[in-house]
Amino acid sequence: MVDAKSVKEANRKAFLDVFPELANEVLDELRKYNMPEDAYEWTKQNLEYNVPGGKLNRGLSVVDTLYILKGDAATEEELHKARILGWLVEFLQAYFLVADDMMDASITRRGQPCWYRKDGVGTIAINDSFILESCIFLFLKKYFKGTSYYIDLVELFHDVSFQTQLGQLCDLITAPEDKVDLSKFSPQKHQFIVIYKTAYYSFYLPVVLALHMAGVHSEEAFKQCHDILIPLGEYFQVQDDYLDCYGDPAFIGKIGTDIQDNKCSWLINQALVIASPEQRKVLDENYGKKDAEAEAKVKQLYLDLNIEQIYKNYENKSYTELRTLIDQVDESTGVKKQVFIEFMDKIYKRTK
Repeated sequence: MVDAKSVKEANRKAFLDVFPELANEVLDELRKYNMPEDAYEWTKQNLEYNVPGGKLNRGLSVVDTLYILKGDAATEEELHKARILGWLVEFLQAYFLVADDMMDASITRRGQPCWYRKDGVGTIAINDSFILESCIFLFLKKYFKGTSYYIDLVELFHDVSFQTQLGQLCDLITAPEDKVDLSKFSPQKHQFIVIYKTAYYSFYLPVVLALHMAGVHSEEAFKQCHDILIPLGEYFQVQDDYLDCYGDPAFIGKIGTDIQDNKCSWLINQALVIASPEQRKVLDENYGKKDAEAEAKVKQLYLDLNIEQIYKNYENKSYTELRTLIDQVDESTGVKKQVFIEFMDKIYKRTK
């Protein structure tokens, strides 16, 4: 009997082994341009510091999806190309995070100082994020230009980048860390932010990349993916908001800061809908303050409003609705239900 854990580890190793190859190809391009040595070394460090090191779930999802769609018919060459596309999703993520950390004045990322906070980097990180984005199109041209779906991949990355940037803009102007105004918050605005900032590039993008590789190009297939993966991505982010407040830091690997950082999270939006005028005053006076006592008052109010139970009701409702959508998938379009079941199994009732 094949050990599922061993297979997962082998797949992860095969995925990780591709990154040095891609990083070297970028550096080879710089040699062609006679890039000065200090700029060459800078770019090398930018790639190695910012692209690998995360959970890699987005990138691995491309490979997993292709294998579900094609099974043992997937050749090693196809799987290698799927790994490359997976890394391009990770390059996209790195591009967003390098810029996002500057906008949010974040301190650490993945257990190390944010790139812009490293000695000598500062605002040069803006240009470094542009380079990370440009790498995506460098690799698409090299590995996929000869395919019938090359332009589809290019347009997909452009579309998803734009969507994510719209979500980021809405987040930044709704919840600036230095100016708290809860009147700007609403469940509808939270929904827009999480769908555009997270769901498209984290859930929709990896699956549709794999669909193109598997020869599935029908609008009906893409619509089915959209109608399941976007609400699935929204559910995932709501979970994240919940775990920030109620998760065990030992499992999550970090202490939640959404309350002190004035985040437009699902919890505060639920509280604002049902709070009495007196409770709303408590939220206005204490939310978004870098103060443990103020944070404790907000958490107590969440307790009084039974926000945790509201979340559990939401989770059960979302799970039921998503399972119904998955059950209704028309596999004749080329999409397989198992693609969505895999995602669902990974995130339902997760604790980290």
